[in-house]
Amino acid sequence: MRLTAYTDYSLRTLMYLAINDRARATIADIAAANDISLNHLTKVVHQLGVHGDVETVRGRHGGLRLGRPAAEINLGAVVRRTEPDMQLVPCFGGACVISPECVLQHALEAALQAFLAVLDGYTLADLAAPGQRLAALFGIADIAA
Repeated sequence: MRLTAYTDYSLRTLMYLAINDRARATIADIAAANDISLNHLTKVVHQLGVHGDVETVRGRHGGLRLGRPAAEINLGAVVRRTEPDMQLVPCFGGACVISPECVLQHALEAALQAFLAVLDGYTLADLAAPGQRLAALFGIADIAA
């Protein structure tokens, strides 16, 4: 299985905001820290906002911040929302002549469910746990220890 760049950008945006929780960030800040296209990231941030993961603050001291505590943002839920197609193989849609007796289809479905179950065990707070070290890699200074 391979996650899309959209999911990767979503997770990195959330991690950045979780690490930088004392200050507002801009889309440009996050794009520069992650070497991501500003246009792609704008779409990502919009969808994260629609789902309440990110809040936008307007005005002179505006910017982006998490829409709820990092411990309440579940990694599995984010991946399920950001991945358009979780079907590992075309036969998941029933387009295979052997699907009624196919053990492979059942094995792959079980593997997908196990993958998602592992992600369900993590929150954004877990991803942000490296704190200062992660902030340094993002180029964020002065975070709370």
